[in-house]
Amino acid sequence: MEIKKTAIAGTLESSDVQIMLSKGTVGVEFDLISDVAKQFADDIKSTIKETLGLYGIENAVVKVVDKGALDMVIKARTLTAIQRALDAVDQPNWEVL
Repeated sequence: MEIKKTAIAGTLESSDVQIMLSKGTVGVEFDLISDVAKQFADDIKSTIKETLGLYGIENAVVKVVDKGALDMVIKARTLTAIQRALDAVDQPNWEVL
């Protein structure tokens, strides 16, 4: 699937993550800001890439501001951003949920 519009999900509160998805041209590009990037950057990116893969999204620019979110929060915020970016908020893909 292809991203139709730029979308954002999440907050900048403690233990949350803010994810912004935009159209990309060459794979998944990341701009990651996190206090724990040295320890968890690969895990954060992996969770987001895996979730994008569930929707068949291969090209995207992902801006992430992490405030110590757990994997389940990262996945939930990514799913929300994806549904908004695909303009499918009213028609969720129940198979990936």
